[in-house]
Amino acid sequence: MSETIKGDAFVDGRWLPGTARFPVKDPFDDTLIAEVTDADEAMVDAAVAAAARVFPTWKRRPAPERGKLLGQLGARMLSEERRLAELCTRENGKPIKEAIAEVRYAASFLTWFGAEASRIYGETIPASNPDQRLTVVREAIGPVAVITPWNFPYAMLTRKLGAALAAGCTVVAKPAEATPLGTLALADLAEDVGLPAGVFNVVPSSHGGKLGGYLLSRPQIRKISFTGSTEVGQQIMKNAAADLKRVSLELGGNAPFIVLADADLDAAVAGALVAKFRNSGQTCVAANRFIVEAPIADAFAEKLCAAVGKLVVGRGSDSATDIGPVIDNSAVEKIAGLVDDAVKRGATVLLGAPPDGKTRLIHPIVLAGITPEMALWRTEIFGPVIALRTAASEAEAIAQANDTEFGLVAYVYTRDGARQQRVAEALEAGMVGVNEGLVSTAQAPFGGIKHSGLGREGSRHGIDDYTNLKYIATRIG
Repeated sequence: MSETIKGDAFVDGRWLPGTARFPVKDPFDDTLIAEVTDADEAMVDAAVAAAARVFPTWKRRPAPERGKLLGQLGARMLSEERRLAELCTRENGKPIKEAIAEVRYAASFLTWFGAEASRIYGETIPASNPDQRLTVVREAIGPVAVITPWNFPYAMLTRKLGAALAAGCTVVAKPAEATPLGTLALADLAEDVGLPAGVFNVVPSSHGGKLGGYLLSRPQIRKISFTGSTEVGQQIMKNAAADLKRVSLELGGNAPFIVLADADLDAAVAGALVAKFRNSGQTCVAANRFIVEAPIADAFAEKLCAAVGKLVVGRGSDSATDIGPVIDNSAVEKIAGLVDDAVKRGATVLLGAPPDGKTRLIHPIVLAGITPEMALWRTEIFGPVIALRTAASEAEAIAQANDTEFGLVAYVYTRDGARQQRVAEALEAGMVGVNEGLVSTAQAPFGGIKHSGLGREGSRHGIDDYTNLKYIATRIG
């Protein structure tokens, strides 16, 4: 990996400076980190053409060889762990310890899918006619467009890239405007390990909506994998219908965190810190709506506020920091608006204070007395704010949890084994953490239902989304 921060687009194995650049800044203080190529339509055309040209060769390359390259790329990420993490902290703002964890998490997808490449199995179907053989094979779907968000610039990329390359697809990636440097750093590593030119292309842009729309409109692109807002995902799905492209969408969340009366409160508080405050609460799986059974509501709130009050807020590069800056000023304004609305509608501030807009560092806020009329009950907060609401019973807790258009993840804490299974099955979410605040792992399917998207990432199901089934009927007699 080059010591210098890469800021050029990566197309067909070449680094292209382009004719325009845009700045990437540290969200903590707006310090300039790098100037990055602002890709145009001609550059997208070149990237798509490269991906389409090399696709037939790449998909025919033996799966163990594709897997080996992915494994080597994962190993290179780990060998450059500190440098990649520091780059992530600079462009994203997250604490360095979280950035290191993200690099390791991101590398695990490359390692997992590298091994899984050799296990993309077909099947043989018993035929009704003895002179027939009926088989099904899985084939790579084609060149793929990958659009990733800023909150996990490495992990959201490798979760898609690993599956696509393992299946035999080629990729054109458009990273978020705020955090393109991690994606370009990964392209640099891919070049180092010998990934063939054109297999992985990166087109950064400061006008992502327009350029992304152009990328997705290219007929050579046969699948779109997007992580971002529900509104953008809905538009992508509409546009993809014109060309019947395959679509995977990992969209917004509004996760409930249920604490039932028999829960281990210390474990629930520890899980809450993990589920809520990673990346300053800026994650799609962040717990937003805390639903606590009435008999233990006060005790849980007291323990929670004591633990949250110990979190250190500061610059991400400081090893002591637990919560870094939010990504930009609009994020500060959104959080302030949600907190102000809740307080005006009767919420009680148990800890913290609404942000004043003078800094992107927001100290954790705990609100109680939340009602469904408050905007933060309906909205993905994307910040370090906990909203507490009580429930009179298990059934009421489930009803409150399901009272949302989203369905990405849900969390529940209870010691009762039967209750664990019963509640988990009743929750309307694609993933459930039972006495667990961190559910994401490479070998498990990640994704949601309802307005939280469709398709799955991670696990063998993640590879399935990059393949087509082909049925072959052969007469042998």
